[in-house]
Amino acid sequence: MNVNLGTPYESTIKRIIEKGYAGNQTEVIRQAITAYERVLEEEEVRLVAKAVEIEKAQMRSSKAKFYTLAEMEKRYNIH
Repeated sequence: MNVNLGTPYESTIKRIIEKGYAGNQTEVIRQAITAYERVLEEEEVRLVAKAVEIEKAQMRSSKAKFYTLAEMEKRYNIH
């Protein structure tokens, strides 16, 4: 894979290597991708948790009746 990042990013990569955080350009890119993947996963978890809280709040404020799994199994004769 050949990627042209442009001068600002190439300068940043050079500084990272000079500071000893990575041994070469490939290491810098791999570390950046891994860090970005972690950020995306954390954001997904945060969004799912937020959606669950919104759903729970809506359920608590609703007059709808909710059933346990056991109640549903009994109601629909599921064994």
